[in-house]
Amino acid sequence: MPDEVVELLQAVNSPPRLAAHLRLVHDAARRIADWLQQRHPRLSFDRRAVLFGAATHDIGKALHPAELSGPGSTHEPAGRDLLLQHGFDSDLARFAATHASWDQPGITLEDLLVSLADKVWKNKRVLDLEDLVVNHLAHATGHQPWEEYAALDEFLTRLGDIADQRLAFQTTYSI
Repeated sequence: MPDEVVELLQAVNSPPRLAAHLRLVHDAARRIADWLQQRHPRLSFDRRAVLFGAATHDIGKALHPAELSGPGSTHEPAGRDLLLQHGFDSDLARFAATHASWDQPGITLEDLLVSLADKVWKNKRVLDLEDLVVNHLAHATGHQPWEEYAALDEFLTRLGDIADQRLAFQTTYSI
């Protein structure tokens, strides 16, 4: 996790479960970014923003802890506002608000990757989200969508193989 995020989690008195979750999603995002850079070395994307977004996407749950164990989306704008109040740039703070709205117009590859990491860390596969990632990659690289789909599917399957370990790790931390 980036040092600036660790300091922020301490400053907002983050619940331990939230910090564990953000660490797991950050790790999934790092693995996705590594895979992308290996597969498409010339693909341009903001790795730092993806990793920051993954590490802070649910930061608003520090203010709305009921959403750690139940449904809710109040944490999304609250997280963006919290990041802005702590001096983070709006380009980075946006991930707190966009991680669940990946199907909206204007979403970037970075937004999609944060959303993808937030799903696949626990082996949740969202085909519409994956299709958007595939289409973005195919367009950016000139590869056929089926090629990108096959490669992404294989990678995400491997990433999901250790989801039970991740879930077990997260549950060891209190809400």
